[in-house]
Amino acid sequence: MKLKHSLTALVAILALTCGQCFAQDAETRAANEYELSTAVAKASRAWRDAFNAGDAAAAAALYEEDAVMVAKPFGTFKGRAAIEGFWTKLIEDGFDDVVYFNTSTTIVDKSLTSARVAADWQMNNAQGIITNEHWVLQPDGSVLLREDHFEVAQ
Repeated sequence: MKLKHSLTALVAILALTCGQCFAQDAETRAANEYELSTAVAKASRAWRDAFNAGDAAAAAALYEEDAVMVAKPFGTFKGRAAIEGFWTKLIEDGFDDVVYFNTSTTIVDKSLTSARVAADWQMNNAQGIITNEHWVLQPDGSVLLREDHFEVAQ
């Protein structure tokens, strides 16, 4: 009978300990998700600020060197230089004042190193949707765009 009580007590202690570990892991994950989401939101805001200031180079600097941008109906642009060229032309054509709304950010991997942003957008001369801004955590702690998929609706 003593053995049965000892085993019951041991199981109860293990359950309590594992429950505390799980709670700590969940709390740590939530904090890390928050940090990544905040970093993505700041980088996304920096991109919009650069574009709205007419600074295509600063906007392009927020893409990884070998990023891919799919801009429907304009085409696919590979690499930071090609992406900068697209934004330079658009700015020269008088486009600015981009605003995002109905924005959602989704963590896309268990290692908490990347997130996807989707949103509606509007600017002075056009509007559309972002279907996938894939932001990736860099070794230096910054986040950069690896992929940028958006469409112009009007």
